[in-house]
Amino acid sequence: MKIQFFGAAQEVTGSQHLVSVNGKKILLDCGLYQGKRKIAFELNKKFPFNPADIDVMLLSHAHIDHSGNIPNLVKNGFQGHIYTTSATVDLCQIMLRDSAYIQEKDVKFVNKKRIKQKKVPFEPLYTIEDAETALQHMVGVQYDKSIEIAPGVKAKFADAGHILGSAGILLEIRENGKYTRLGFSGDIGRPDMPIIRDPNILRDLDVLIMESTYGNRLHPVVGEIEEELASIVNEAVKRGAKIIIPAFAVGRTQLLVYVLHKLFNQNRIPTFPIFVDSPLAVNATEVYRMHPECFDRETYRVFIDNYEDPFGFNRLTYIRNVEKSKELNELPGPFMIISASGMAEGGRILHHLKNNIEDPKNLILFAGYSAQETLARKIMDGAPEVSIFGDVYRVNAHVKKMDYFSGHADQKGLLDYLNFSSPEKLKHLFLVHGESEEALPLQKKILSRGFKSVLYPAKGTTVEI
Repeated sequence: MKIQFFGAAQEVTGSQHLVSVNGKKILLDCGLYQGKRKIAFELNKKFPFNPADIDVMLLSHAHIDHSGNIPNLVKNGFQGHIYTTSATVDLCQIMLRDSAYIQEKDVKFVNKKRIKQKKVPFEPLYTIEDAETALQHMVGVQYDKSIEIAPGVKAKFADAGHILGSAGILLEIRENGKYTRLGFSGDIGRPDMPIIRDPNILRDLDVLIMESTYGNRLHPVVGEIEEELASIVNEAVKRGAKIIIPAFAVGRTQLLVYVLHKLFNQNRIPTFPIFVDSPLAVNATEVYRMHPECFDRETYRVFIDNYEDPFGFNRLTYIRNVEKSKELNELPGPFMIISASGMAEGGRILHHLKNNIEDPKNLILFAGYSAQETLARKIMDGAPEVSIFGDVYRVNAHVKKMDYFSGHADQKGLLDYLNFSSPEKLKHLFLVHGESEEALPLQKKILSRGFKSVLYPAKGTTVEI
């Protein structure tokens, strides 16, 4: 058996790992690399393998850095099944179409300039038609049900507790008389988080490919975050601020809305308008409503059993229409806008940042992790000015970040994930989906627990098991 690491290797985007066993090639995730646009486009366009050679694909969850390059994979010759959970199939129906729409729109914008400059126009990475073709390859699978995906290889999806439909994937492999349990963690969620059930940890593993996004951090506890968010909101509302929150349309937005709903119900924050301004987030919230089987007990106790919608309340407005989005520019504060993308690399959030970042009364609130080189990361790291749509803006608004809202396990959660596999049995552990300042301290902690082989593979690394 051979494992090759082609994406989310010593970085946090573009998840892509290839397992070759029994003469078959199994691709784990096929995400978009996110970062500097020109570099990202080239990396996403060219695969380091022939897509036509891949026999089957397994998808951990719908986030674009894990699923976003699937249309390009199919466009370039992949013809097999893509196995994932039913909720992930439903989310991909909207997310991959949305990603294709953005690809087409961005290229159209750039090509206007290129045509004027008499340069060769670009083609989008993929089109909406490509996305729709790719979606036909998806096969929805129930959690905890074992399916044969290749000769001698069975796969089982376990709830990862990260977003709706997210999964860790167990491969049970028989090769040359040898039995191997290979785990791919996907993105590991956090226990006691609202909405989604706690992670179902993969256990008794021989090999594990594990994410390390927050490998060197500890999140605050649940009760503290509600108090902190209430305090931040109350302070901003008092000064009449516009609160701008860049948030991933899937997972982060629904979590924010849930907590705000709870705070309103408990009279811990005042009545003021909240807008979710993202067509994708609106559509994703509808998919969440379709899958209550994924919700945890608290969601049922606090909302569902009381016939309340966790994702809707009287001060909340969902916006699809672009004209309604533009009207927010003229609206006086205080109010809150939650808008995609979470890394502020595209979408309506760029317009809201442009219009509000220079006003010292306003607040830019980050609700999770952002990769290096992204606009969100630059603002988080204290850049005095930033470029948005090619123009430079002073960062005069208040800037705060709350790591709690991340759907990723922290260092303790990642170490706890290993409690169900002994160092004697788990002989090969690979840390992926993490930058070095997070992954390397985690690697030391794991080694100190008696695990012998803990690698942090670079992109292109090949390992034989």
